[in-house]
Amino acid sequence: MAYGIQVTKEGYEKLKKELEELQGPTRMRVADAIREAKSHGDLRENSAYHEAKLNQTRLESRISELEKAVLHARIVEKNDVETGFAQLGSIVTVFDIEFDEEIIITLVGSFEADASKDFVSIGSPLGEGLVGKPVGETVEIIAPAGTSKYKIIKIVG
Repeated sequence: MAYGIQVTKEGYEKLKKELEELQGPTRMRVADAIREAKSHGDLRENSAYHEAKLNQTRLESRISELEKAVLHARIVEKNDVETGFAQLGSIVTVFDIEFDEEIIITLVGSFEADASKDFVSIGSPLGEGLVGKPVGETVEIIAPAGTSKYKIIKIVG
């Protein structure tokens, strides 16, 4: 992360919001769960206590990860006009040749990726294959699930 992670402005705000939530209310809930579990007595055989401590470890790890991401984030502005090449923040319409369907995806940084919202990381096979490519080009993506071909139809941003 020495060179920073690329994120959109929206992605940066989302990271900051998650960090604030985890550092505040979530951390308090985990601390309360630990206190509650401690009150049940012998900690050696107290599964609620061990679960709460495990949750605390996971939480602190995520907080540390987010703090580093926010510290080293490099916000990349996106344009809301049609451009010639796919880049971080671009909304790319591609045609999946194998499945004969059109797909609209948004190219985002790795911390913003969310397949359920069609936010594709520029570090993923599909994202890497699209970045820097112009409208009209057909790209072949080699992924663990196999090889796919997409034709770039439109790029906005």
